Amino acid sequence: MTYTQWNHDRPRLAVAESRDLVHWTKHGPVFESAYNGKYKDLGCKSGAILTRPEGDHLWAVKIDGLYWMYWGEGSIHSATSEDLINWKPVEDSSGNLMNLLSPRQGKFDSSLAEGGPPALLLKQGIVVIYNGKNGDIKSGDPEINAGAYSGGEALFDPANPTHLLDRLDKPFIRPSEPYEATGQYAAGTVFVEGLVHFKKHWMLYYGTADSKVALATAPDRSK
Repeated sequence: MTYTQWNHDRPRLAVAESRDLVHWTKHGPVFESAYNGKYKDLGCKSGAILTRPEGDHLWAVKIDGLYWMYWGEGSIHSATSEDLINWKPVEDSSGNLMNLLSPRQGKFDSSLAEGGPPALLLKQGIVVIYNGKNGDIKSGDPEINAGAYSGGEALFDPANPTHLLDRLDKPFIRPSEPYEATGQYAAGTVFVEGLVHFKKHWMLYYGTADSKVALATAPDRSK
């Protein structure tokens, strides 16, 4: 389980493991040992581990001998691991974090892009469901409230999980119901986080206006 630690200074992406979903062992920040501690104090969050659906289960899957994770707030990055506990951010040729998916002018994700539920390895490629924050009236999508969060999808190459193939120009889910714009975040929020496969349907759990948890469903047409 990936989660965000907060020490009243900065958020850090962390991981915990369990065999029974009752008793958990915390392993601390996921990037603590990578590159001799280069990223141990990096403000980071929102880790989506790559999985493969098998029936009603999502199994963490390796590509070229490594597990993969999409993470980040602002732009989305990636990381690899041998054990699902210790992760190494993917860097570019200059030794900086590689940006895989960044904000776009005039789109629903014009202000930021942020990781969501587990990524999926399907026959079409790697599907990454993410959260996009809209900018203001000059920079964002004029059909969506300034500052609103909506859900997007991106497709990555399974032969190269850092290679973006395509992404939606419009969100597949956006604030449209009263409870999605009434609460702590009045601009409107559908913040996608949990994904479950159950009885040939996808169950998507998301936050509404930072106040409630809601559910959206869709039939599985991936096969």
